[in-house]
This record gives sequence, C-alpha cells and structure tokens, in this order.
Amino acid sequence: MRDIIKEACVETLDEAILAEKKGADRVELCSRLDLDGLTPERKLIEEVLGSLNIPIKVMIRPRSGNFSYDDQELHKMRDDILYCKNLNVQGVVFGILNQNKTIDMENMKYLSDTADDLEITFHKAIDQTDSIIDEIDKLLTIGTISSILTSGGADNAHAGSSLLKKSVEKYEDIITIIPAGSITKNNIHELHQIIEAKEYHGRKIVGNLGPN
Repeated sequence: MRDIIKEACVETLDEAILAEKKGADRVELCSRLDLDGLTPERKLIEEVLGSLNIPIKVMIRPRSGNFSYDDQELHKMRDDILYCKNLNVQGVVFGILNQNKTIDMENMKYLSDTADDLEITFHKAIDQTDSIIDEIDKLLTIGTISSILTSGGADNAHAGSSLLKKSVEKYEDIITIIPAGSITKNNIHELHQIIEAKEYHGRKIVGNLGPN
C-alpha cells in the first residue's frame, strides 16, 4: 500500500518507540486507553517527543465519560493545548459535544483558535452523533480542523466501512477522514481495498506493542 499514513495509538514511551520501529508513520499519544483515551502526563509527552523521529499527536480529553465539558474542564483542555503548542507537537485530538449529541461548535471554535498552528483532529466522539456527514459539514465552517477520526458510526471500521468510504470520497482534498476502530496490521490491507483512505488509525496498526 503506497502513500498510506499509519497512525499508532500508544500510551507509554516504550510503545511509542516500538511503534516507530515497526513502521508507524505517526503516533497518537494518550493515557488510559481502557477509558478510550485521556490526556497523557506532560512528562510523558516530553519524553516521547524527545525520543521519536516521527510526528506526534496528543489526545486532549480531561476525563472519561461523555464529551460535554464544563468551563473548568474547557480551561484545562485549553491549558493542555497551549502546553503542546509550546512543545511543537504536530497536532492535538479533541472533540466536544452538546448534551443532545451534536457538535458544540462554540467551544470547538474556542479550542481550535487556541490550537491554531497545530494540526487539529476531531475525536472519535463524532461517532456518537446522529448524522456524521451533517456534523462534518458543520466542522468545515471552523476552517482549522484538518482531520476527523471515525469508525463511521459503527463499533469498528469494518462495520462502518460503507459510510467511511462515502466520507472519504465526499471530503477528499477538503478534510482528512481517518478510519479507526479495530484496524490492525492484519486487516488494514483488506479495509483499504474497501475504504481507500489516505490515513488509518489503530492500536495494533503495526502489530502488537505490548509485552504480550
């Protein structure tokens, strides 16, 4: 597969180093993947940044649960984005929803303005919305969001492959759709035949990263 970017999801320095060694083109750094990913510790961000030669995106998510945040949580997210910006990481990953599962455009714009020089990826939270296509169209109006992480509203990328393919085709050259959800080294070739995306995201996208 030529010209495909494989983004590995990692939560430790060792995993990040191994991901690069195994051929990842980029890593998304998180903590607590058992909670679907939270903002990693600042020391870890610095360690990974100092140890890798490939680009790094950092998850900005202050707590587990829903994606509707209060002012204090938004302030924490802003601080974390500014911290990443000062370190010159490539990008940040975050998503904010209203209680009715639509995108919170006001606060997305607020944090996107903060992140202005960084690549901004909208979090997989978009899979919780009623219409992914409608919500992507809204995100385009912000203008600074470069990519969207999604499993096409399904449990995994294979189940959501039809909508993923449609989204990739519809938004080609406008915004990058990054398929995610149980994408591994073993199934990425098969999925790419269906979806034909330029980038893919997965915990095991370059193989196992843990001791087992």
